Amino acid sequence: MALERLQKVIARAGIASRRQAEELIAAGRVRVNGRITTELGTQVDPRRDKVEVDGRRVVAEKPAYYVFHKPRGMVSTLSDPEGRPCLAEVVGRLPEAVHAIGRLDFNTSGVLLLTNDGALTEALLRPTTKVPKVYVAKLQGLVDVPALDALRKGVELDDGYVTRPAQLFVERTEDRNTWIQITLTEGKNRQIHRMGDAVGHRVMRLVRLSFAGITAEGLRPGQLRPMKKTELEKLEERYLKPHRYRKATRAAKAARERTK
Repeated sequence: MALERLQKVIARAGIASRRQAEELIAAGRVRVNGRITTELGTQVDPRRDKVEVDGRRVVAEKPAYYVFHKPRGMVSTLSDPEGRPCLAEVVGRLPEAVHAIGRLDFNTSGVLLLTNDGALTEALLRPTTKVPKVYVAKLQGLVDVPALDALRKGVELDDGYVTRPAQLFVERTEDRNTWIQITLTEGKNRQIHRMGDAVGHRVMRLVRLSFAGITAEGLRPGQLRPMKKTELEKLEERYLKPHRYRKATRAAKAARERTK
């Protein structure tokens, strides 16, 4: 069962914005399974629960999953105050209202997953899930063994956070710069750039090769494709099902604590 906030379900159906959906709920204009619901944040299953606004049935979109090869020079959000190219130019052509699972920096290219499945998004972005993300990075200068070992074991970032251990190997050296492949299981803001700065080697180029085992192989920058059934099944088996189990376990524990 994939639970989502009621206002999100209403907004995704195109009836109102998220803020307007909150106002509709507070005004008593929304029913869930025939009963008026005024509590913001109410959790519903859009595939099973009957949601109505002013008597009009809210029809949930069919779950959609895409793999996108994000080009350099594009932001991963649906709008940009600076007017830069953004993801809206791509998802606006799709029949579903999808969003990106996570983000890639403006000048970072590579694989980006798009979906309207909130439960899968939550599962893949939870820090405890430890989804592997593989990158190729060009570091300025020749990186010595102590610096490489530091990146593998974990380095302290500019805010004091110490990164998790990472898999890393050198692909090649070129024009006195170093190309590495690095696999992270976390996703701090501009993490690889900040890791490079921590060991004194600026990141000059960054490409994400895979996310949770899914690649953009065969796609040119700016192209997308529907996710394969086998890819989705692996995501659900490896990440979504364990996430739901942990979530249900936490909820059951909290319920037991409340009854003590």
